[in-house]
Amino acid sequence: MPMVTSPQSGQPTSSDRSRSEDVYHQLKQDIVEFKLLPGDRFTEAEQSERLGVSRTPIRQALYRLQQEGYVEVFFRSGWRVSPFDFRKYEQLYELRMILETAAVESMCQQPDAHLQHVLLDLSSIWLVPDALRCQDGRVVGQWDEAFHGALIAASGNQEMVRVHQEITEKIRVIRRLDFNQLQRLTATYEEHAHILTAIQCRDARQAIQLLRSHIADSQSEVRKITLHQLHMAQQDG
Repeated sequence: MPMVTSPQSGQPTSSDRSRSEDVYHQLKQDIVEFKLLPGDRFTEAEQSERLGVSRTPIRQALYRLQQEGYVEVFFRSGWRVSPFDFRKYEQLYELRMILETAAVESMCQQPDAHLQHVLLDLSSIWLVPDALRCQDGRVVGQWDEAFHGALIAASGNQEMVRVHQEITEKIRVIRRLDFNQLQRLTATYEEHAHILTAIQCRDARQAIQLLRSHIADSQSEVRKITLHQLHMAQQDG
């Protein structure tokens, strides 16, 4: 599928940019969902055939993913999904913990009206009877991201929100593994409920302690990731 350029400028049209954007999101999703595993090698031609587009949007998408650290290029021999760098992920979890504990401390000092509005939305998902808990790991994973994002957003600090979103994006590829087992879904519901209850009581000390433990547990699961687990995740996806 050849690129079409504007006859006036010779630059890619909005249709070209849209196609490249679609390819970018598709490849990124394939990496996050382990359809492309860490260490997998592939060529632009292979992805072009698989996705049914020309190599130009494939290449444009891959260069974006390279800048974000998802893939690596090997000139004359194709591309590779970046292997996991566990040290980097642990550092990102540590930074996430700093931001979220600061946000929770701020929440416990906010006016009742604002705090109750935030807690109402979160409670409708996490403070529900066991029978109403979602058992879909993918959905719970998305809700978990939203939960932690809401804590940051409630602080009102837009720079914290921006940095936290970047961290969330970078660790998403491994966080999915944290929701592949029922016990982890149950733990997420219970831990979120305890954190919300402590915030509602304005017990910043308790809320921070619970949040630290919650994030540390998730970080511990990351350390347990093996290639076998990744292949299992690919088969389940």
